[in-house]
Amino acid sequence: MHIFAIANQKGGVGKTTTSVNLAAALALQGQRTLLVDLDPQGNSTMGSGVDKGGLACSVYQVLVGLAGLRDARAPSPSGNFDVLPANRDLAGAEIELVELDRRESRLKEALAAHAGDYDFVLIDCPPSLSLLTLNGLCAAHGVIIPMQCEYYALEGLSDLVNTIKKVHANLNRDLKIIGLLRVMFDPRSTLSNQVSAQLEEHFGDKVFKTLVPRNVRLAEAPSYGMPGVVFDKAAKGAQAYLAFATEMIERVQNWKE
Repeated sequence: MHIFAIANQKGGVGKTTTSVNLAAALALQGQRTLLVDLDPQGNSTMGSGVDKGGLACSVYQVLVGLAGLRDARAPSPSGNFDVLPANRDLAGAEIELVELDRRESRLKEALAAHAGDYDFVLIDCPPSLSLLTLNGLCAAHGVIIPMQCEYYALEGLSDLVNTIKKVHANLNRDLKIIGLLRVMFDPRSTLSNQVSAQLEEHFGDKVFKTLVPRNVRLAEAPSYGMPGVVFDKAAKGAQAYLAFATEMIERVQNWKE
């Protein structure tokens, strides 16, 4: 079971779009996939087609020890993957976790009990360094960083890399950066191309080959409760995420060899 946190401390960089579409694209390639929504806004939950308003049990109950993963997970109606869903209850977990033992490793322990159930687990982290994000980073083997190719994105990237180093040193020796995914990419923009080239220069093969373009169909898909790769498989954005899933599977296979 490969566990990847999808994280960036900057908001609005496509974490949720990447989480939902990568989960669906991996499932389309026959991978048993679980998407964990760690954001109280529950956008990954809704984007997967799961009604966050009607949840009897969510990731909140799992984190505070009131339920196990088996009780809380729900199938994505259109995506053929499982979701550990989130809703507003999760905002309260921040405060409650402070009082609990092993507060950073609650998610890790919950997932460990189901190690044989999935090939991939993707964790959609909130855009802040909170106890929820720490739970995601402590549970993960690696971090996928979606980012836009713009100036401010580079500023935030150094903060995130430092955070990952600290978690690696103090809480999770397995944690490493798997790669940077360039999203909402506009090839006509000089700045986008300059920042993209800088990333390749600094991070080398840590930069995924896949480029995800700005795409209206990807943006429309969540309002239908469907991943973009299911909503319109032929769209350029959907094709990019399908290519990204192939790239991820190849990376994982190369580790094993």
